[in-house]
Amino acid sequence: MQRWPVLLFLAWVCFLFFAGIGLFMSGFLLTRIELASSSSCSDPFVPPSWERQSLPPGSCWAPQRFSKAVLVIIDALRFEFAHFNPAKASPRPYENKLSFLHHLVTSQPRHARLYRFRADPPTATMQRIKGLTTGSLPTFIDVGSNFATYAIQEDNLLAQLVQNGRRVIFMGDDTWEGLFPKKFFRSYFFPSFNVKDLHTVDDGILQHLYPTVDSGEWDMLIAHFLGVDHCGHKHGPDHAEMAKKLTQMNEMLRSLVEHLGNDTLLLVAGDHGMTETGDHGGDSEKEVNAALFVYSKTPLFGTGPPEVDRFLHSYSLVAQDLPAEQLQHLQDLFSGAMEEHAQLLAQVQRPTLVPPELESRLGSLIGRFQLYLREARAVCTQSWARFHPLRMVGGCTLIAASCLLCYMASELATASDSFYRSCLLYPLLWGLVVAVLLGLAHAFTQNGLDLLLVSSWAAAASQLGFFWHWWGWHPKRARLVGSQPPLASVSLRQRLQAWLQLAFPMGILLFRCGAMFSDSFVVAEARVAPFLLASLVMLLIGKLHWDGRLTVPEGPKQQLLGFSSYRREIWYLLCLVAMLLVCVRLSSFFHQCREEIPQCRPSLFLSPLASLRNTRAKNLFYLLCVALLAGLVCAVRSWLRHYGNLNSSDPLVLFVRWGFPLVVLCIACYWAVASSADDSLGKLQELVQVAVVAFPWAVYGLASVGLLLLLCNPMTVFAKDTRESAGSIVTPYLGVPSSEVDFLHVIPQIYKRMQESQKSCLERGGCKATVAAYGLGSVYSAALVIALTLLGFLLMLLHSERLSLAFLLLFLEAFVLLHIHTRARGLAGDAEPFSVPWYAVISWLLAASQFFYSTGHQPIFPAIHWNAAFVGFHLDHSTNLLPAVLVGANTFASHILFAVSCPLLLLWPFVCEMPSSQRKKPKKEPREELQEVEEHMMEMRLRESPEKFSIALLQLGLKYLFVLGTQLLACVCAAMILRRHLMVWKVFAPKFLFESLGFVVSSICLLLGISLVMRVDCAVSTWFSQLQLR
Repeated sequence: MQRWPVLLFLAWVCFLFFAGIGLFMSGFLLTRIELASSSSCSDPFVPPSWERQSLPPGSCWAPQRFSKAVLVIIDALRFEFAHFNPAKASPRPYENKLSFLHHLVTSQPRHARLYRFRADPPTATMQRIKGLTTGSLPTFIDVGSNFATYAIQEDNLLAQLVQNGRRVIFMGDDTWEGLFPKKFFRSYFFPSFNVKDLHTVDDGILQHLYPTVDSGEWDMLIAHFLGVDHCGHKHGPDHAEMAKKLTQMNEMLRSLVEHLGNDTLLLVAGDHGMTETGDHGGDSEKEVNAALFVYSKTPLFGTGPPEVDRFLHSYSLVAQDLPAEQLQHLQDLFSGAMEEHAQLLAQVQRPTLVPPELESRLGSLIGRFQLYLREARAVCTQSWARFHPLRMVGGCTLIAASCLLCYMASELATASDSFYRSCLLYPLLWGLVVAVLLGLAHAFTQNGLDLLLVSSWAAAASQLGFFWHWWGWHPKRARLVGSQPPLASVSLRQRLQAWLQLAFPMGILLFRCGAMFSDSFVVAEARVAPFLLASLVMLLIGKLHWDGRLTVPEGPKQQLLGFSSYRREIWYLLCLVAMLLVCVRLSSFFHQCREEIPQCRPSLFLSPLASLRNTRAKNLFYLLCVALLAGLVCAVRSWLRHYGNLNSSDPLVLFVRWGFPLVVLCIACYWAVASSADDSLGKLQELVQVAVVAFPWAVYGLASVGLLLLLCNPMTVFAKDTRESAGSIVTPYLGVPSSEVDFLHVIPQIYKRMQESQKSCLERGGCKATVAAYGLGSVYSAALVIALTLLGFLLMLLHSERLSLAFLLLFLEAFVLLHIHTRARGLAGDAEPFSVPWYAVISWLLAASQFFYSTGHQPIFPAIHWNAAFVGFHLDHSTNLLPAVLVGANTFASHILFAVSCPLLLLWPFVCEMPSSQRKKPKKEPREELQEVEEHMMEMRLRESPEKFSIALLQLGLKYLFVLGTQLLACVCAAMILRRHLMVWKVFAPKFLFESLGFVVSSICLLLGISLVMRVDCAVSTWFSQLQLR
């Protein structure tokens, strides 16, 4: 079996896709232009209205009104949280809790105001801090920086304060440490990423807040509280914990105001809002709706008109880099508004009575100012962030060429050395030469080396090399086999039948890809993917019936009566289809909502058991989840026992027997302590905190041990040797010593000896077989099933308890799909057992997409389960890599499981070749029984033709990558074509990002799954060689 060429070919194809994704992403995800210049008090500026008046000491461009300022940021403080409505008799947990703000606004109207603050999306914390401190607009790509914050280089508020000698003290969210290193006079940073921790940051701030204010050794104090935001992520806004946290913030503000001096300005703001599920990151109304409260013990607000002329005029003067037409339009809007403002101001200052139409004119003036600001913001957004069309087209072309390469290679791959030499080695050399030449060119020109461009050019060169050498190699191959190219050697009818057989699965795939261009379909994809899966399976049944594969051949009697009788297998197939439809229907109960569907309500199964207030319901759900988890282990062990893979005493088999129940016990204990962590008190609370960390680490450790045992010795075969003589099993081989050749010679002889032993047993009646190998026929599938079970344990641990029900549905639906695929191939009489049909691959990937949504995910940032980053971790992480891996595993759990299990599509028909031992069979003659023994070799048929086995794995991997790549190509084209669409950043860009990350995860896991099969094949070869030496 050619192992390394297959893996190298698949890895090379993945690299081609990765290069295309990276190139497109660099041109599509907007790059914001940052100005390196910094303002200073000595810069010339527009003469203010107080021209020729001396400014107070310490002023810069404007008179200084306050000597100190306190900025309190309450993360995720939605406007509804701060607004007080006395008319509500029974407010919700997040309503009417900040009563002190209402008291100040009503009792001191000239000292306090509460505003509705609109946050620019994306509404992630780090982007909002950038927007608040720099005044610039965040871009879509900045969302990824939540895992790694980088210091702000452009001009910002904190840099200006430090530059002018102000003492800035910060306490709270440690995100500020990465954004503003060495900018604070004194700082108290606390870990911010653990969204399960509601109190560490807030309690740490309260410990230092009042002493710092009383000391007076500061000019600006910033306190960033996180408890409200974390409470929303953990429990949602409509929870009793949210009421407690907002009440704590209310008391904090009451105490803080008592400590403030008369020369201090207090600003209380939310950096963004919060959805009904406690999430943020998008641009929905509740996410961008935040609160802003302003207060001072000296009067802030008068009765005169606001002074806006200086601000608007200065805003236009700094916009010199905008397009001339747009700038002229903005200046016309501004000039007209200013003229009307001057007229109104002059009319108000006259001693005569104010005319009645003044109010309407004032409203019109405010509307014109708002129009000016909106259009100025749109122009700045377009100017600061720009696409790179050439890179976008190049990335799209690379992905499209990679898809074509996958299809051609999957249809024409052979096991000959000339195929790998022409279609792999030479293209790799082409790409390597281009990369070296580009590197030398950059070295001689002394320009910066752009690794992304070098990789893209190398990928394009290797693709060109593939198509060039394939064009020259393919006719040679046709001449070597003594025929014309395939399309020329078949009749028109055969060609038409082949295309029709390919039409219905490809039609489903093209329909899915076409849906990517509609924002409505992308929003409703959680319902589209299950529908397409069910449609594909029903079309398969219809095609089998159309081809007459479901009926038995008609005899004279049936022809006379005019009806056909169906095969017995059709009823089993229909039961499988019914089970699949039930699984598809049940999986819809685990959905997450998008804010584009306001009538949608998220599934109750998404929330953890700790959020349930009904103790009886919590206990019932807990028992159900544990029982189903134990049922999964029992089902896996029963399957392994049925096929003889639990008979040996190898470490892996012992781990399956005893390690699997131990993993289930640890998960059950973790669910128990996690669901009751908030109810425990005193010393029990400390014990629970230890257990919440210890049990996940026990699961991580046990799963790692199991995977290492699987990697070291994946054989689950028990060989029973009861030979009557000490003779050698095989005849001597006189060929050239070579391990591959030896195995090709040895394995058929071992089978022959086993069959001879069985034949003599049947003839003499009662003698024992010479060699009995239990589990050999399912050795490949057994290793994959064990690996999938361990991965399932880990992924279920990263989700909430009740989502384990969705994972059990996932395993059941995958099992049903495999049996439908096997039965359909048997009924169709497929003459190519080493080829997996396209409908099986497409249905497998549709199931992966279906369960992406059925495990509580959506391709939007607010739907990411950030809690997964702290399963097994009580404190903050020291690195950003581990939380990113945990959150990624949680998000793409279905992609991981279906990609690793993809080789089962090839192996399962061989496993199901052997009938169940429980089935009653009529008594047969010894010769017929021997013939059945010879036929049912199960997965060992793959060992008879190792070249076909390796090519079958290569073709399966290429088909899987082709379907994945086609879906990715559709998302890329939709994002590129619709980049000016209104919903591009809300729908198409997130979908592209999630599809790209899903492709990367799926392709890597596909390589791991095929590598595991090859590792088992290597172990089987070693086992046969040891059996030969006995």
